[in-house]
Amino acid sequence: MCTIPVPIKDTWGVLMHKDSPLAIKESIQPQDLWDKPLIVPHQKGDDVFLNQWLQRDESQLHIAATYNLIFNASLLVDEGLGYALCYDKLINTKDSNLCFRPLYPRLEVKGYIVWKKYQVFSKAAELFLQYLRKILENKI
Repeated sequence: MCTIPVPIKDTWGVLMHKDSPLAIKESIQPQDLWDKPLIVPHQKGDDVFLNQWLQRDESQLHIAATYNLIFNASLLVDEGLGYALCYDKLINTKDSNLCFRPLYPRLEVKGYIVWKKYQVFSKAAELFLQYLRKILENKI
């Protein structure tokens, strides 16, 4: 894999139904989720950060579902099937039945542009990566 770090951090939190008892809280603490049905990302690597933050092993949690696309998880949340652990600002909660609450203590991850090591790019994609590297060299 090849990567370019970007000067952006993603904030973890919980996507939930606005009628949820946890929706009245400003932020969500680990013990708030220990007995809740959780919808968690399927991607490996995320589970390490989340399990450390949750202070529980996966086997001690009620994992109701996993997801590859947060939109699909949002449909499960909207149907009342659980609480989705996800990044902020991926689902527009304005004028919907859903809301997002950040985790506390705060859990953030750095952002990266990632691609296969021997990826063949179009001319436009190659120029984009060159330009991106150039502008980010001075900002990170």
